[in-house]
Amino acid sequence: MRRRQFIAGSLAALAFPHALFAAGAAYDPTPQMVSIKPQYIVGELLILPRSHYLYLVTAPGQAMRYGVGVGKAGLEFTGTATIDVKKEWPTWRPTDEMIEREPKSYARFIGNTDAQPGGPSNPLGARALYLFQNGKDTYFRIHGTTQSSSIGRSVSNGCIRMLNTHVKDLYQRVPIGTKVTVL
Repeated sequence: MRRRQFIAGSLAALAFPHALFAAGAAYDPTPQMVSIKPQYIVGELLILPRSHYLYLVTAPGQAMRYGVGVGKAGLEFTGTATIDVKKEWPTWRPTDEMIEREPKSYARFIGNTDAQPGGPSNPLGARALYLFQNGKDTYFRIHGTTQSSSIGRSVSNGCIRMLNTHVKDLYQRVPIGTKVTVL
């Protein structure tokens, strides 16, 4: 385990002691209000990839917790960003890095600029929140998914996945400019 991951995990455990499960406790992606330390700013999003949860701080010491899927090892986003763009039923195109890693999976996108139109079969699902740092697109998103089995797992190309009903709820709650911290 890398030192940075250990430190981030330790800080997360201190900030969110309820995020650590007792042996045998089941993962529950259902949105629910939970208690957190009161130091976090209302409206801020906090994501704990190791526990597969996203927290929307709703009041001092309170947050709405959602289950999420996160990036595979080596592809995960960490740090702080802001939501600078929000889209309903967004179009999607794999990044050049995704095409390079998995050319068979993304063969139809090689050598062109095609994008998949928004809709129920689109990998970004019903809503997408685009993460930016210093005004630059990170190409990481918080978005819906057509693969509900990926929630609670580390399987994406780096984005934060949510069930479509949950991302629709979050989408309505967070404005452009929302701070997102991934620990």
